[in-house]
Amino acid sequence: MKKTLFITRPIPGKVVKKAEEYFTVTVRESVLPTKKQELVYALQNFDAIMCAIGDQFCLPVFLSANPHRTKIISNFGVGYDHLDLNAAKDLEIKITNTPDVVTNATADLAMTLILMAARRAVEGDRLIRSGSWKGWNPMQMLGTHVSGSTLGIIGMGRIGKAIAKRGNLGFEMPVLYYNRSEVSNEGLQNSHQVKSLDDLLINADIIVVSLPGSPETHHLIDNKSFEKMKSSSILINIARGEIVKESDLIVALKNKSIRGAGLDVYEFEPSVPKALIDLENVVLLPHLGTAALSVREKMGNLALENIIAFLLDQKEPPNLIN
Repeated sequence: MKKTLFITRPIPGKVVKKAEEYFTVTVRESVLPTKKQELVYALQNFDAIMCAIGDQFCLPVFLSANPHRTKIISNFGVGYDHLDLNAAKDLEIKITNTPDVVTNATADLAMTLILMAARRAVEGDRLIRSGSWKGWNPMQMLGTHVSGSTLGIIGMGRIGKAIAKRGNLGFEMPVLYYNRSEVSNEGLQNSHQVKSLDDLLINADIIVVSLPGSPETHHLIDNKSFEKMKSSSILINIARGEIVKESDLIVALKNKSIRGAGLDVYEFEPSVPKALIDLENVVLLPHLGTAALSVREKMGNLALENIIAFLLDQKEPPNLIN
């Protein structure tokens, strides 16, 4: 008899078809985060679970599901701040994620936001659609020249390095980066690691947040940060919404303490404050970081490989995080 797999959201059909070769698969139809009672049921009734961001496998969920049947939770994505790793480990449940395959897509999205925010692309689109454009003039919608601007990267992991490479080699941007541990700048030109976050905030023109979400990074960027940044600077967040204190960002944008922002994530996602939506100097995207079919298929296949390795091959899964 095949082991059972519960997939919490609809994923690419090719991945589901492949999973059905190995497991009896149940795919939840809703695209919304899985509710607590559904997570508890899944833990009690399935051998493996493939979950996604927003599926809150917290301590109360694990405790409510005990005794459980699930042996492995494979996260469809690299970020795992929605998973209580210690609680799962105490119950001998393995947790894995999908690194590497998300790196380039997320870095591409960061560059998209940089260009859109710096060159005021969304404002220009609105102008055309409103019928208000009167034609070209020398002072029309002047933005920030990206090439040659100083790029600041907060968090120099896989994705941070990929963003730095794109900015540095593609747009000739000097790179400053802040990371808790020492990171090599091999392959980059005119780049160096700063000793403090303040050094980066003060000197960078375009700042990209590329950190994991955690209690340590919660509200890392707040009003004190915006006070240190240049009034001409642009903030980009492709990491986790709660790293930036959203209410402080809104004030900074309203007061023109910084020039603009580009966001793919939000503090209370999917809720986005009207005060943020109403601002012209911010680009808002609906968490599109890895939203390319080929990338999502790679993510699904890697999540599946983690499950197969552990449940069927009886090996340690290749991307174990607890």
